Amino acid sequence: MQKIKTALLSYGMSGKVFHAPFLDLHSGFELLGSWERSKKLIQEDYPAVKSYAAIDELLADDVDLVIVNTPVGTHYEYAKKVLLAGKHAVVEKAFTTTAAEAEELASIAKEKGLKLAVFQNRRWDSDFKTIQKIIKDGVLGDLVEAEFHFDRYNPILSPKVHKETANSGAGILKDLGPHLIDQAVALFGSPKSVFGDIRVTRKDSVVDDWIDLLLIYTNFRVRLKASFFVKEANPAYTIHGKKGSFLKPRGDVQEDDLKAGKKPNLESWGTEPESLQGLLHTDTVREKVPTLQGNYFSFFDGVYDSIANNKTEPVTAQDGIKVMKIIEAAIASNAQQKAIIL
Repeated sequence: MQKIKTALLSYGMSGKVFHAPFLDLHSGFELLGSWERSKKLIQEDYPAVKSYAAIDELLADDVDLVIVNTPVGTHYEYAKKVLLAGKHAVVEKAFTTTAAEAEELASIAKEKGLKLAVFQNRRWDSDFKTIQKIIKDGVLGDLVEAEFHFDRYNPILSPKVHKETANSGAGILKDLGPHLIDQAVALFGSPKSVFGDIRVTRKDSVVDDWIDLLLIYTNFRVRLKASFFVKEANPAYTIHGKKGSFLKPRGDVQEDDLKAGKKPNLESWGTEPESLQGLLHTDTVREKVPTLQGNYFSFFDGVYDSIANNKTEPVTAQDGIKVMKIIEAAIASNAQQKAIIL
């Protein structure tokens, strides 16, 4: 099996929790190390890897794939540098700060024959995979509307300066928004138009922390909401069709398990508690639906297959461009107080 030599551009929470455990587990990857600017932590968890002092040192090494998991405002600069150095890249969400930046990265990757994927791990959440199956099975009939929530109760500003400083990559629209938008586009494709309502609700906040986006399709509507002031959770997914409804609370356990230091084994990993099963109500049934198993490992499997076997990336640069165009339309809509046609 070909080994894809992989390096991270940071070893904070995302590197430690979302990337390194899967790269270490997957037999097709070799984790070389991470760029670490101040704290040198990766060797505590993986003694055999390197801690690079600079990105140029990392890129000069025998690296095949680079994970761009730095703050959003740096994604374009670093991903471009990675691609120009002839390395494949996985870029975290939000892909970039503008659609134009995303399109340029896609163009460079295509010109150089490199793979460029966007890390949209939430496509492999247990709850979303269950929603996908419900829709694919057609038990709800023609869809009328859907509402997705990514809510929290957390009025305290983040200690991470880049998240709470007014900059092109900060705010909930480019933090939680890309998860919601990508899931909607993965299910339904790009909407015809977008209406966006974007607010600041926390004391002393200078970045957006509440969003309500309406994606307008020909025959149905999708509402996407995220807030830091939801004490009693709404269903994460509410879908109404002409034959019935499906309501599902957010239940994926992977992030919490990874933060607790659990290793992503492939048998029981990503299994939700039965108490968080979704409710299906149609003309013929009203019952709980078993939740499918979630597994972020599938994303890395797809990245491996794209590089080793020249397959399509699991989340493509074009997918990332679609998300960025919807984000830009939401910003324009909020400013102009009208729906923006894509």
